Amino acid sequence: MSLRTAGSVLVVFLWSVAVVLGQYVWSVTYTTQSICTLKGSSVDLFCSYTYPRGKVTTTLWFTKMEAGIEPEDLGQDPEYAGRLEYQGDKKKDCTLRITDLRERDSATYKFRLLTDQTRGKYYGSPGVTLSVTALQVKVTPAAEGQKTLTCSTTCTLTGNPTYIWYKNGQHQHERTTPKYKYSVYTNSKDSYSCAVKGHEDLPSPAVCVQGQSCYRVTYTKRRICVLKGSTVDISCTYVGYYYTRSSFWFRSDKSTPEDLTTDPGYAGRVEYTGTYRGPFTLRITDLREEDSAEYRFTFKTHNFEWGHSFPGTTLSVTGNTTLYDTTVNHNELQDKYINHPVNTEVYVVLYILFQVCR
Repeated sequence: MSLRTAGSVLVVFLWSVAVVLGQYVWSVTYTTQSICTLKGSSVDLFCSYTYPRGKVTTTLWFTKMEAGIEPEDLGQDPEYAGRLEYQGDKKKDCTLRITDLRERDSATYKFRLLTDQTRGKYYGSPGVTLSVTALQVKVTPAAEGQKTLTCSTTCTLTGNPTYIWYKNGQHQHERTTPKYKYSVYTNSKDSYSCAVKGHEDLPSPAVCVQGQSCYRVTYTKRRICVLKGSTVDISCTYVGYYYTRSSFWFRSDKSTPEDLTTDPGYAGRVEYTGTYRGPFTLRITDLREEDSAEYRFTFKTHNFEWGHSFPGTTLSVTGNTTLYDTTVNHNELQDKYINHPVNTEVYVVLYILFQVCR
C-alpha cells in the first residue's frame, strides 16, 4: 500500500471515528440565544439536541433551577396555562412556542431531557434569553417649538422590524428606524401611535404632542373571545374638540366604513351605549361565528374625522353552546377559572376558547 493511499485510509478512519463519537455526546443547541419581541405576540424558541444512548422519557423547558432540586416544567406552571406549545419530539427537536406573551415572561429559558439510562439527565446552557416589551411613543423637545417622536421599546426588537406610524388613527408612513419622519409642532391637537409591521394588532397607545390635549380613540381591549350565542361588549373612549356630528362602529374588513346599526347582518343585534369622553360601547347579542372580525370606531366633527386604519378590537366567536358568563376575555380566563372547583363544563369551555383564541 502506498503512503498516499495509507494516508487517505487514515483520514477516512479518523473522520468515521469523529462521526461515531459525535453521536454519543450530550448537546442542546439554541438557534438564537437572545430574542426581544412584543407583548401580546408569539415566539418560537428553536432548539435541537443529541444524547448518547437509551430512550428519551421526559422533555421540558424551565426558567429556574436550584442545586439538588429538579427544575419545574413550565408546562405545569399556571402562569403559562394554555400558552405553551412544545413543537419538538423525543428524538432531536426541542422547539418551544409561547403565545400571548407578557412582559413578566422575560427570562432565560433552558431545555432539559431525561432518558431511561443511569444518570441520563441533561440540560443545555446558556439557553435563550427572552425579553418582552410593549411599544410606547416618546415625545422629546426639538428646535423651534417642535417635538420629535420615537417608537420606543425596552430592548432592541429582533429581526430589523419596519415601524408603522399612525396620526389621528390614519396610516402615515413606514420606516426601518423607530424615529417619526417629521417633526411635529407643540400646539398640535393630533395624536400619534406606532406599530410594527406584521403586528399591526399590537400598536402603542396613542399619545398627545402636548399634555393630554389631542384627538384620540383608546380601545378597552384589543382581543376578545366568546362563545356562539352569547353577548359581547366592545368599548373604547374617544376625545374630540368640536361638536361630534356622528360616531359609530364598523368592521375593518369592509371596503368603506359602514355603521353596524345599518348593516342587515346585524339587524336587531347591535346597540350603542355611552357618551363622549366616557366608554362608548358596542353590544352585539346572539353572536354568530361569522361575527368574528376586527371592529373599529370612528367619529366626525364639522372639520375632523378619526382615521380608519388604526387597529381596533379583534373578536373571535366559537363553539355551539351557550353557557353562563361567556363574555370572558381570553386573557382573563386563567385569572377567573384557575381556582375553580372541578367542573367538566368549565373545562370544556376553557379548552374551546384556548384553542381558538390563543
